[in-house]
Amino acid sequence: MSKSKATTQGVAPILPKHYNKAMMKRDEKGYLTYWNDQGKIRVFSGIQPTGEIHIGNYLGAISNWVTFLDDYECFFSIVDHHATTVAYEPGEMPARIFDAAVANIAAGLDPAKCTLFVQSEVPEHTELAWMFSTVTMFGDLGRMTQFKQKSREQEENVNVGLFTYPVLQAADILLYKASAVPVGEDQVQHIELAREIARNFNARYGEVFPECQAYVSEGKRILGLDGENKMSKSLGNTIGVLEPPESIWKKLAPAKTDERRKRKEDAGVPEDCNIYMSYHRHFSPPEDLEWARKGCTGAKIGCLECKKRLLENMEKVLGPIREKAENLRARPYEVNDVLSRGARKAKKIAAAVLAEAKAAMGLVRLKA
Repeated sequence: MSKSKATTQGVAPILPKHYNKAMMKRDEKGYLTYWNDQGKIRVFSGIQPTGEIHIGNYLGAISNWVTFLDDYECFFSIVDHHATTVAYEPGEMPARIFDAAVANIAAGLDPAKCTLFVQSEVPEHTELAWMFSTVTMFGDLGRMTQFKQKSREQEENVNVGLFTYPVLQAADILLYKASAVPVGEDQVQHIELAREIARNFNARYGEVFPECQAYVSEGKRILGLDGENKMSKSLGNTIGVLEPPESIWKKLAPAKTDERRKRKEDAGVPEDCNIYMSYHRHFSPPEDLEWARKGCTGAKIGCLECKKRLLENMEKVLGPIREKAENLRARPYEVNDVLSRGARKAKKIAAAVLAEAKAAMGLVRLKA
């Protein structure tokens, strides 16, 4: 056959057996779901290298991720590309990435049970994001609540990356055919859009991607020490997971409580107290919650006494994490090895899924 008569049929990618479409089927809710060759659903979630992992991250994300380790195939990424949508100092980014890895491993992400890697070390993420941008509607992105909020917060830097952030997030998830995405409440809208992007792609090119679902933890939305806004480093209302107890106490002592309690003799309502609702409920055992509730409603304890009990309970959780983080910092080569191994495994899977998606789109060479 001469070259001028080359066929228009594309070259089918060679894929591992566990990418067989037979592993994609509807779950009991009707969502198209992917199971790996061991019969496990894949999980993906990411965390930005902000420079400080705070208890909002821990309660809303990391502690939730740990619950998936035994029964799912888990992929967790330090999403550094996402972190570049805000102004930052490039020289600080490597340390921020390392610190995020240390905090996540110390907080319970066992590298033997999950794949932990840096997003930018797997370039397939950004390539799939471009492909997804062609099946994502402009109006859908414009309706994203997070974009509107971030645009108000950084009016001088409303960049395209901020607008298309959810498209890259969809690529992050679907590149691993992840069907389960543990996230905070504020990210649910993005996961719903990722599912819509998968449906748009599948409708146009054939079933390649699962319809991912958000899994929201009990710590849905942890308020900061101001008691008004979500815990955020940019707002200065955080408690760091790795902060020593004396530093935490300096922040807790003046933190906002129920405004009814001007004096110890004034009764309060625990449900209106951020210290009780955001922190005690997640760090304190049932008997201490009952002690705090009765002490507050009956005006039997003061707010400082309540906060001291909270600090004791926080230290029981955060102390071991801080100790493990210190040990990891003393062995940085181990942390880097975890990230390197994670990137290699992630890239192997990502390359195969990207090849499948490109073949579905016809982005392959002609056969000679």
